[in-house]
Amino acid sequence: MTNSYVPLLFLLALGLAFALLSVGTSLVVGPKRYNRAKMEAYECGIQPTPRPEGGGRFPIKYYLVAMLFIVFDVESLFLYPFAVAFNQLGLFALVEMVLFIVTVFVAYSYVWQRGGLEWD
Repeated sequence: MTNSYVPLLFLLALGLAFALLSVGTSLVVGPKRYNRAKMEAYECGIQPTPRPEGGGRFPIKYYLVAMLFIVFDVESLFLYPFAVAFNQLGLFALVEMVLFIVTVFVAYSYVWQRGGLEWD
């Protein structure tokens, strides 16, 4: 029983060692001369625009796109197991998946209504 966990523990230790070694190497080898240009935000080569004192406001489009991504990400996460075990689940699971997809489309229609799918 405990013998079967040895490869898993070895893989976990190997991953942890790799992460610690990568961070440690970057601290030792990385440049240590900081200047104003290195400390500024990098925006694809474009000069960053100054922020207002209060932090500024973001358009709701950013939040709608993020919400749309999360909704469809969660939908795909729940649909994969259903698709794999469709034959064994029966009518109850089919009804549950239909209700789930209806709920997802309510969120989709909300984003569409708020203009989250218009890219201008």
